[in-house]
Amino acid sequence: MPNESLTLLSDVVSESTDRRAFLARASRLGLVLPAAGALAGCSDDAEDRTRPDTSAAQQRSPSTLQNPNSRLDTAHDVRGHTTSTAEGAATGVQPIAYRRWDPTVPPPSSDRTHRLAWSATEVPLHITPDVVVAAWTFESDIPGPTVRCRVGDTVEFTLTNRGKLPHSMDFHAAQIDPKAAFRSVVPGESVSFTFQPKYAGAFKYHCGSAPVLMHIGSGMYGAIIVDPATPLPPAKEFVLVQSEYYLSPAGGGIQAFDYDKMLATMPDYVAFNGRPSQYVAEPIRVKVGDRVRMYVISAGPTHPCAFHVVGEQFDRVYLGAPPEVPIRGVQTFAVPAGGGMVFELVCDIAGEFPFVNHGFGHGQKGAIGFLVVE
Repeated sequence: MPNESLTLLSDVVSESTDRRAFLARASRLGLVLPAAGALAGCSDDAEDRTRPDTSAAQQRSPSTLQNPNSRLDTAHDVRGHTTSTAEGAATGVQPIAYRRWDPTVPPPSSDRTHRLAWSATEVPLHITPDVVVAAWTFESDIPGPTVRCRVGDTVEFTLTNRGKLPHSMDFHAAQIDPKAAFRSVVPGESVSFTFQPKYAGAFKYHCGSAPVLMHIGSGMYGAIIVDPATPLPPAKEFVLVQSEYYLSPAGGGIQAFDYDKMLATMPDYVAFNGRPSQYVAEPIRVKVGDRVRMYVISAGPTHPCAFHVVGEQFDRVYLGAPPEVPIRGVQTFAVPAGGGMVFELVCDIAGEFPFVNHGFGHGQKGAIGFLVVE
């Protein structure tokens, strides 16, 4: 079962747990994304009478679909609506193989214009060597690519929807009309917009199509790092995007995402950069004397990250735009869902230093790794 790969914080060893069995209740099919893409109605007549009539919405042509925005998330009912799964799960396409997600932040570019042309895709993806999820993605990975730019740079962005339902892009680093720029596009179509980041820092991006909870919870998020006009001091730089997985029982070897569990906020896994406990097996490595800068984003969709490095304190934590007014000598600081902060420490001594979400229930579920100082 999936939780066999989780790592206990007490001794940092893998051990199976009954949590998954406790959470794996019979999810309502109308709220689950079946791996083979099938739809099924609920057999409970009483519940059927309380559902909205979605027949008209299902019969609309794609060209007449409205462009939902984030306001609709809490009001949008996915029950009975057609949903997208990992395309290829039922056609013999092999899942994307498991690999360690490289946390190294891309180096700064001398270009002042950044042209990004991305695809929204739905793919079967390994998040552990044994667990495959029916992922909704940017550029076929969870999280999507890390973007790096500077304050005042121009970001020219195009998203092409190669999935089966509407998707969109919301950059938290942009100040722009969301109704126009962050609008949803139907399958086969594209949206383009341009923005110039005003503030430095670690920012989230994500799909903003309704229900936003489902789109973020299914993997559509990532990080955009904005450097200040005057560069920060040299450091070894890493990005850690924390997120939660809410999964249904496996069907055909692939686990779909469970909207009911997302609403209950009881994740099966919590991970840094899309793979639970990946940096325990393959740590982040630096040298004695290095300044380490960690850009920590909480993609959620719901929970914060109480970020802590065992055996260290943070020399600086930037709550807002660096390099202004950092707080000093910090043991732990919480990054809210949808937020990002910059953490710095100087590695004075050699050793193995666990970094963790100090909300231990989430560290237990995979939000843990090692910073090895050599």
